[in-house]
Parts: sequence; structure tokens; C-alpha cells
Amino acid sequence: MQKPKEKPGAQDVNVSEKINEFIQKNRKPIFITAASLFALLIAVITTLSLIDVFRNRAIAAVEKLNDRYETMLPSITEEYFSDDVNSLLDELTDFAKKNSGYPGGRAGLIIGGIHAAKEEWAEAETAYAAAAKTAAKTYLAPLAWFNAAAASEEQGKTTEAIEYYRKSLTTTAVFTSAPRAQFSVGRLHETMNEDEKAIEAYRAVISGWPNDSVWVKLARSRIIALESKTGSE
Repeated sequence: MQKPKEKPGAQDVNVSEKINEFIQKNRKPIFITAASLFALLIAVITTLSLIDVFRNRAIAAVEKLNDRYETMLPSITEEYFSDDVNSLLDELTDFAKKNSGYPGGRAGLIIGGIHAAKEEWAEAETAYAAAAKTAAKTYLAPLAWFNAAAASEEQGKTTEAIEYYRKSLTTTAVFTSAPRAQFSVGRLHETMNEDEKAIEAYRAVISGWPNDSVWVKLARSRIIALESKTGSE
């Protein structure tokens, strides 16, 4: 004997009744879970808002430090300014230790700039490298690595400078001086008489930034000179 067919929608009604029954039986834990999730959501939103507030404050603070730096920059090597410069360096160093990301990296770049202005190249290199690491996810990173390379060059540390230039090219941020950095890699290999590596680096300038009118032209001229040199030997 066949079972009578359920009326259309009867199955949905049964499912709905079961859901209602489940909710009635477990309404207390369900309510507690929902309340906990809501509280967690509020906590996350509040935390993100506070982080944003503190970050904006940090940015404002480091920009004030930068204003002081730019004001004293023309006379930064003068003896009568040494106390002010040292005071600013202390504040920047303390700030950089307490802040990460853009604010901390910005402070590190200023520290590097002060040492570079005083031709304290080892200290400048250290400050720039630290800034690059602190601001690794910002557009400051490639600039900091580039400056670290320049400071290394001033010390005659060619191998380290090449490595810094390469690091400036591997960040995710857009870096307008990238073709110059790549050209510098070739230039430094050339000073070390590593002509093949220099040519390879110069070719990377041409392939990587074909629309650059300055560094591509210079790279081509250096490739011609080096290949002519190799051919004449």
C-alpha cells in the first residue's frame, strides 16, 4: 500500500518546525554565542579605530620632527647647532624605537639624513638600512635601501652597495629611481672589473625600463664601451 504523498510545502514546514524547536531548546547558548560575536566585532572595530588614531598621531609627530630637521639642515654641521642636532637625534631615535611602519621608517630616514649631512657615512648607512626594514611595506623602503647604498659607496663598500641597490629593486612599492638603481649595480660591477656582470646589469636597465630616456641611453653606451673593450682584448 502506497504512502499518501505529502502536500506541496509540507517538507519545508517540517524543516521550519525542527529549526524552531532547535532554537527553543538551545536559545540560551545561541544568544550567548551571538552576543559574544557581536562583542568581538565591536572590539575589532574599536581596536582598528584606535590603531588608526595612534598612527595618525605618530605621522603628525614625525612630520613635526621633520620640520625641525629641515629648518636646521642648512646649518646642521655648524658647531653652535650641535646641541640642537643631538637633541633632535635623540628624539628621533627614541621615536623610531617606539614606532613601526611609515612613522618609524620616516624617523629613520631623517636620522640617516642628519648623519649624511655630517658625512658620518657609517651611521647613515645603519640608519637607512634600519628605516628600510621598519617601513618594509611602505614606499619608503626602496628609498631607504637606495640611500643606504649611497652611504656604502661613500665608504668604499662596493659589494654592500650593490646589495642595497638590489634590495631597493625588490620591494613591492613603486620606486621612480629604480632604473638609476639598476644602472648603479652595473656601474659598481664595472668598477670591480666584472664586465660581464656589468653588461648583464645594464641590459636589465634596457629590458626593465625601455621607456626611460636617460638611464637606458647611458646603459646602451656602457654596453657598447664594454663590448668594444672585450673585443679588443
